Amino acid sequence: MQRFFAIVNPAAGGGRAAKLAGPALASLGEKKLQVDMIASTGTGHAIQLAREAYDQGYRRFLAVGGDGTAHEILNGVFAGRESVNRIALGFLPLGTGNSFLRDFAKDGAEASLQAILENRTRAVDLLRLTHAAGEVFSFNLLSVGFTADVAALTNRVFKPFGHLGYLLGVFVRVVQLRRRSFALRCDGDPEWDERRSLFLTFSNSKYTGGTMLIAPQADPADGLIEFVRWGPIGRLGLLRNLPRLYDGSHIEHPLASRRAVRHVEFKVPAPVDIMIDGEVATLECRSLDVLPAALDVFI
Repeated sequence: MQRFFAIVNPAAGGGRAAKLAGPALASLGEKKLQVDMIASTGTGHAIQLAREAYDQGYRRFLAVGGDGTAHEILNGVFAGRESVNRIALGFLPLGTGNSFLRDFAKDGAEASLQAILENRTRAVDLLRLTHAAGEVFSFNLLSVGFTADVAALTNRVFKPFGHLGYLLGVFVRVVQLRRRSFALRCDGDPEWDERRSLFLTFSNSKYTGGTMLIAPQADPADGLIEFVRWGPIGRLGLLRNLPRLYDGSHIEHPLASRRAVRHVEFKVPAPVDIMIDGEVATLECRSLDVLPAALDVFI
């Protein structure tokens, strides 16, 4: 089906999406694009809407909101299916995060809209996390440790404050700092890595939190997972080095490392908070894989 199925998250961007979605979609209609629109009503609703739309034959989707809206659309399409007919996803980024598009253009919103109007797509990878209760798909990143702790607190308490709320979450978690072991091994590693760490991130794209350059060497179309590890740095060292998360130089720190992998196995005996595309879930992780060129995006 050539019609677009647009899912609007009216709460995205602190309610900004509710005000701007109508005019944005109307402008597409003026350009002779056929768009069917529906609004989600809460967390997880876009998953259901996307699943039903895919079953009805839609193959072009628009995420009108933030990265969380796109995340739910992709999981509505991919999760629980043995095979998926090729789909294309476009973005009208009206949320607070919108990290993914920064990999492709400084002004991701304009670039995405232009690509939609020109019917221009490119293939990108997806990440698939298998956990004790099923699977979840990611187009941006997955992370455990400090980054997930910050996201959990921010989403629960500080989200209405936007980027300032994220910074508040960072400083609270610095005070409550935890450095833990998340046992894993990658590809053909013979031994489990059980070292304590500040955080572990598994990225498909470079940015998170809108402007944090967590994985500066990530490429969403290389068929690889960019794995960044930061060891058990202390509070003062973390505070001094926090600005480096915004320019990517944190990976040059002596406690940091990065590698490109295709498969990760986890040996974590209990569910942990994991940040997935800006949202947080508590899961018992089993494995992580990359699905090369699984999705077309308008960009």
